[in-house]
Amino acid sequence: MTTATLAAPPAGAAIGIDRLFLALALAATAILLALVLLDGQPTSAALILGGFGLGIAFLKAEFSFTASWRRFLTHGEAGGLLGGLLVIAIAALAIVPVAALVPKFGGAIAPLGPSLLIGAFVFGIGMQLANGCGSGTLYSAGGGSGRMLLALVFFMMGSVFGSLSLPSALALGGVDPILAADYLGPWGGLAATLASLALAAALIAAIAKRRGASFTPSRNFLVGGVAIGLLCVAVFAAGGHPWSVTFGYTVWGAKIASALGFDFSQAAFWQWPGPKHALAESVLSDTSSLTDFGMLFGAMAAAAASKPFARTAWPPAKSLLAAAVGGLLMGWGARLGFGCNIGAFVGGVASGSLHGWVWFAAALPGCLIGIKLRPLFGLSRE
Repeated sequence: MTTATLAAPPAGAAIGIDRLFLALALAATAILLALVLLDGQPTSAALILGGFGLGIAFLKAEFSFTASWRRFLTHGEAGGLLGGLLVIAIAALAIVPVAALVPKFGGAIAPLGPSLLIGAFVFGIGMQLANGCGSGTLYSAGGGSGRMLLALVFFMMGSVFGSLSLPSALALGGVDPILAADYLGPWGGLAATLASLALAAALIAAIAKRRGASFTPSRNFLVGGVAIGLLCVAVFAAGGHPWSVTFGYTVWGAKIASALGFDFSQAAFWQWPGPKHALAESVLSDTSSLTDFGMLFGAMAAAAASKPFARTAWPPAKSLLAAAVGGLLMGWGARLGFGCNIGAFVGGVASGSLHGWVWFAAALPGCLIGIKLRPLFGLSRE
């Protein structure tokens, strides 16, 4: 999570509740809830509340995929990475069997091919330059980070470019999705998914031990991991599919581009049923957007409830450039890679889909390159 926020604090400013921004966050959430409830959409209200809880959980636990992956790659510290696997294990307990047994539910699945590999690799570079991933960008921006708000804007732009590139990337070929439950049944698929997580955790811990680094998750990552995992289950129950973040960014970016006169009628991605419906309808009909809005306002409420909101000075220009470049790369990579660390990795592995692990394996080398590039923008490799 970045510490760069919107404005410098006045001298002698007291630390405490920022009542104005807390009220704004709560009021905005209440308005969203009223709109969807008046439209007869109680599940949409549940998604907003689920996102609100995720924003609080991520911010208060300082649960950062980006920083924990960087610490593992640079020093071998594995606690944060293992905390992420805990999130996936909890989510998988519900997602794998329910998606296989209940017709109205589905998992996060995607084909294996060049598009996935390229997208995940590029996303890994971007997340280290931006200093935030799909979820990190959202909760940090909601928590008052001006730098991450900039990254979010460029994330949306990159997502639109990615939507235009995806059909060509898919034409490069690939293998149909491989889902554990399709081969082993719902419970065998769950067992295989949990076994893969246990194997990954053992390997990660062994690497950390060999490098003389810590592999015990901190209390924040344990408590945060459990809370986030349970909220992932709640979002899945409300939305019918695993939590995703970046499709909402793509929709927001495309709607803004459309308002500025850009025509998507000849763009193949935006003629596919799901994207076409999302672009034509209100953002309040898009499940990803609903959780995104909830997460933004949840993080804002959590930040404002503990200190003056958005009062830290802006970072140097090179750091802002890194946020913009990182946002563009993440947006483009997320569309080609079928999501980010949440939609592709967490959602994919928690669904028992092999593409989740392939995404992770491709994103880590990208992270290494991103870490090496960070000093060019005045950012630490730590």
